[in-house]
Amino acid sequence: MAHIPDPHLSDPMVPVLARVTNRVEEIPGVVTFEINAPQWQGFAPGQFNMLSLFGVGEIPISISGPSFDSTTIIHTIRDVGAVSGAMATLEPGAMLGMRGPYGTAWPVEQARGRDVVVVAGGLGLAPVRPILYHLITNRANFGRVTLLYGARSPDEILFRNELSKWRAQLDMSVEVTVDHADATWRGHVGVVTTLFKGADFDPAKTTAFVCGPEIMMRFGANALTDAGVAPEDIHLSMERNMQCAIGLCGHCQIGPFFVCKDGPVFNWAQMKPLMAIKEL
Repeated sequence: MAHIPDPHLSDPMVPVLARVTNRVEEIPGVVTFEINAPQWQGFAPGQFNMLSLFGVGEIPISISGPSFDSTTIIHTIRDVGAVSGAMATLEPGAMLGMRGPYGTAWPVEQARGRDVVVVAGGLGLAPVRPILYHLITNRANFGRVTLLYGARSPDEILFRNELSKWRAQLDMSVEVTVDHADATWRGHVGVVTTLFKGADFDPAKTTAFVCGPEIMMRFGANALTDAGVAPEDIHLSMERNMQCAIGLCGHCQIGPFFVCKDGPVFNWAQMKPLMAIKEL
């Protein structure tokens, strides 16, 4: 089982200062930062940090870098609001506040010896990227590995260089689809679940990791169970609005769960009855 570091602050509501050391614009409106913070003890794939800009606000962001690198913290941020928009403009040398890491981890070690299917939609590729780093680094410990990734359009595909590199290594299957093609696109067109028919995995021996918009995760998890994967072997990241990260404010509650403490990673057996309730 992966080691899950505890938040390193004596007061979990007080951020430490972190410095941006590198910035990459992935696609318009989406930026990946490398940051450095004192006392950082690493993280487990699936965990998140609370990032803040003083005078602007604070938001939860999943960690999108490799968990075996204990010195660099990597976050991928989409400009969708006041806080994320301000963060997207930061350049190397800028300072921000950080609390964490928080939350549960993807149970990657439970997948040892099994086939692994990773399903991601849109920005959901960022929170599952640490899983892919782990699988690639420890490739001999797993069976067939499949990544199924969907984006709305070709110009919204994240991490293109890595996708090409992973596909070229020939030890994992990488399939990409878009909802809407343009004149330059020669790949698959359709929602990500349309890629399932061509995926090669043994449902009885498969562990699946799913991240993306909630409607995509619901259809993806149902498609996996229809293929024969057990609900307990399908894991989702429920990245809802969080403001305290320690289970006090209730903003991230879904049914009986507080996503910041009980999640963000849950299995489909836990989430299926809750995600069937409209407006929950």
